[in-house]
Amino acid sequence: MGTLYEIRVRHRLDLVRSDWFQGWNVIHDEEGNTILRGAVEDQAALHGVLARVRDLGLILLSLHRADGDT
Repeated sequence: MGTLYEIRVRHRLDLVRSDWFQGWNVIHDEEGNTILRGAVEDQAALHGVLARVRDLGLILLSLHRADGDT
């Protein structure tokens, strides 16, 4: 299953950009930002997702583990 992460980026993602995060839940918060929630198998996969955030020119607001593991 992997480790669950939550990534928050500035502004709302449109449908085209949301497609870059297939398999992730895309949620828009009340502040007009986007929360991406999904599982990754390992750190390399997490870096791949963060590379997508970078490649799309998104502003990363936060990243944290959401599965409760320490």
